[in-house]
Amino acid sequence: MKIEQVYTGCLAQGAYYITSAGEAAIIDPLRETQPYVERLKKDDVRLKYIFETHFHADFVSGHLDLSKKTDAPIVYGPTAKPEFEAVIAEDGQIFEIGDIKIKVLHTPGHTLESSCYLLIDEEGNEKALFSGDTLFLGDVGRPDLAQKATDMTQEELAGLLYDSLYHKILPLNDDITVYPAHGAGSACGKNMQKETIDTLGNQKKTNYALNQNNKESFINAVTDGLLPPPAYFGMNVMMNKKGYHSFDEVLSKGLHALKPEQFEEIAEASGALILDVRNNSEFAGDFIPQSVNIGLDGDFAPWVGALIGDVNQPILLVTKPGDEEEAVTRLSRVGFDHILGFLEGGMEAWKNSVKETDSVNRISAEQFEKEIDGKDVKIIDVRKESEYAAEHVNDAYSKPLAYINEWIDEIQPEEHFYLHCAGGYRSMMAASILQARGYRNFTEIEGGFNAIASTGVSKSDFVCQTKVLK
Repeated sequence: MKIEQVYTGCLAQGAYYITSAGEAAIIDPLRETQPYVERLKKDDVRLKYIFETHFHADFVSGHLDLSKKTDAPIVYGPTAKPEFEAVIAEDGQIFEIGDIKIKVLHTPGHTLESSCYLLIDEEGNEKALFSGDTLFLGDVGRPDLAQKATDMTQEELAGLLYDSLYHKILPLNDDITVYPAHGAGSACGKNMQKETIDTLGNQKKTNYALNQNNKESFINAVTDGLLPPPAYFGMNVMMNKKGYHSFDEVLSKGLHALKPEQFEEIAEASGALILDVRNNSEFAGDFIPQSVNIGLDGDFAPWVGALIGDVNQPILLVTKPGDEEEAVTRLSRVGFDHILGFLEGGMEAWKNSVKETDSVNRISAEQFEKEIDGKDVKIIDVRKESEYAAEHVNDAYSKPLAYINEWIDEIQPEEHFYLHCAGGYRSMMAASILQARGYRNFTEIEGGFNAIASTGVSKSDFVCQTKVLK
């Protein structure tokens, strides 16, 4: 028996590849399935089952494409109602893969169909728990995402989650290995550990949600401090439930190379969003007017989902030459399939065509220190509230990037301000959105707070972010 975690950092998502005696199972596969198909062929094993822990909200699973390519059935837990052929398992049902078994544990709470999969080895020992979004390391699945679909409150869903965890998961042996669907950085939880694998025994000791005195305290703990879910979550659920275009088709359309003239014509005719995925320093100097920067070198897919929201938005891509396929692939993982093509030759081709470009007014942290010395200035910090609370430039305003659509109208066009995040990734996203909407009276700080911290700019006292989160 072999268990392999296939972890994708951009999504903070874990898929699982399990083999035993010539047969395989895959749990929560990524959208692009060809790597799985090639791996199955290399290992000379037959894919027997594709297990889905629930209808995912934060990414589009590869279950449908993988099933079509391998003929393996898709398995969901009880109460799931997909609009395609699938095996709807009963609670406690056993599935055999080679010499091992996988037992379905129905664990509603995150969603009503949420299920964990308990692996039983060749000797009959319970060895591993694939916990989906029911149990994370350091946290549990948020209980507010299924409210609209179930007509239940988040408190009622949290109560179901309590029963699932305390009656089905906690009684399991301490030495069982927990393999969650997500790690730190995912919006499906609020307090996840950076590790991606742990023992159940350690989680019983360290996970705040597994150490509540009663159901009421559990409900209060897991619902406290929940941020609104990103706008694209509901659309991803529907794609996972109803179906979607094949990834191969999406990739083929997205990799349509466009000359600068074609690119410009399509942009004007289609109303497409021009998405520039180069790093923030490259974008700052030259970019196509009205384009939005979300760099591939960071948490690209989640930020696309959070800031663009509508998965049906047509997109035109600007990338570094050679990054086109990666950009299309990562967009498809969160359901953004309407990619009309990319700028052939990148920004160099655009500039060689003598077409208009724009830039962001960016200065160093040292220049920032000189410019604000002894002056009354406005500073906007677009980091998360917890980062701001831990330490910030004195008198700076906390305006998290995730909420830019809510606070952007508060900006006074005649009032200059300075803009920063932690390192420049998020502030450049904010700068591009501001300029696309006509706000230009600002200066963005290269290197963000990390660079500012080494200057003499007045800052608040540092407070550990862990304490802030608690």
